[in-house]
Amino acid sequence: MGRLAAASLVGTAIEFFDFFVYGTAAALVLGPLFFPNFSPLAGTLAAFGTFAIGFVSRPLGSVLFGHVGDRYGRRPVLFASLLLTGCATVAVGCVPTYESIGIAAPLLLLVLRFLQGLGLGGEWGGAVLLTAEHAPERRRALWASFPQIGPAVGFLLANGVMLALTAGLSDAEFRSWGWRVPFWAAGLLAAAGLGLRSSLAETPAFEKLAASGQRAEAPLTEVFRGHWRLVLLTAGALAVGYAVFYTVSTWALTYGTERLGVPSTVMLVCVMSAVAIKGAVTPFAAMLGDRYGRRTLCLAGCAASAVWMFPMVALLHTAVPLLMFLGFLGSLLAFITMFSVVAAYLPELYEPRVRCTGAAVGYNLAGVLGGALTPIVATALSQGGEGPPWGVAAYLTVVALVSLGCFALLPETLPSRAAAPEPAPEPEPEPA
Repeated sequence: MGRLAAASLVGTAIEFFDFFVYGTAAALVLGPLFFPNFSPLAGTLAAFGTFAIGFVSRPLGSVLFGHVGDRYGRRPVLFASLLLTGCATVAVGCVPTYESIGIAAPLLLLVLRFLQGLGLGGEWGGAVLLTAEHAPERRRALWASFPQIGPAVGFLLANGVMLALTAGLSDAEFRSWGWRVPFWAAGLLAAAGLGLRSSLAETPAFEKLAASGQRAEAPLTEVFRGHWRLVLLTAGALAVGYAVFYTVSTWALTYGTERLGVPSTVMLVCVMSAVAIKGAVTPFAAMLGDRYGRRTLCLAGCAASAVWMFPMVALLHTAVPLLMFLGFLGSLLAFITMFSVVAAYLPELYEPRVRCTGAAVGYNLAGVLGGALTPIVATALSQGGEGPPWGVAAYLTVVALVSLGCFALLPETLPSRAAAPEPAPEPEPEPA
């Protein structure tokens, strides 16, 4: 289990490095380089629009790779998704700017970002099922939480590289070539991840399906015919996690640097510190999920998110690094209370024959609802006025309450303690 968990964590970290480095570049530099004829606000919105395309393609990736995972095994998904995302990310670093090739530059960004999302849509399902279907029942949430640490590691790598480049290069050097370096580095990381995954075994659940001839012929058809309500509920339930995370990791960077005048290095350090603690807390929160239930932790995380959004916005608006960090940390702790257990929760909600498709589609649809739109909506809501952007806080609170309602309609999947063997009954006394 340790080797499997490490392989899933490393691979997921590499995929999310690719995905997050684009988000950070969109917040810091892509607007003026690829949309120079726009106003600063319109350029930022356009850059976030290309960022959102990656979320739109993620459900399509979950359909494509989910079919592969349910028909041919979880293992092939891990290779194909990592290869696709890595190649697309390296290519982003090679795209000329608008000044060189005109409108073709942002169009190429759109295509490559679409391919990034397509690969990431398949990665999550494959990596999660690799650990969840190998894990012992009573520790499934713990072992399945390791792929959920991957996004934190990927975010720290992406932003750490960006932080080093912005600190070590002049603004002109960073805008000229420095921002491309993290995209080029993705090729080396992808090659390392493919090597690590080359010796992984197929999961017992899929081998059992293959041996019994019970694999789904058309997984997507079965999911939407028999589990459409479950897909919609899980997408709505997880939307708040995406909304909170990308508010902190993407929109807040732009708001802090452009509206509050905080140096980008300070903003990156504040966000990265909160993300590092979030990643460290993940397995401990998952252990609570193994003890008290997956749904219980998800409800608690949603409620905490709804309560914390207004304080988070108020702390961000102070522009004081320590206070901003505390605002981000509270948001991400509420987020990981939910997302530490979803890697076990979602697969347990679906039967094995359609598990790769069903769990991945629900998870990535949530990304469209919560992740794709949030930076754009938050940027629009934060314009005008000198006070804190309360509209952003209200928007996030509403999303949290909607997700809370969706989780309330989902069942608990924690293996029942009553499933343990009962003690043998005591023999009845013999009659006198």
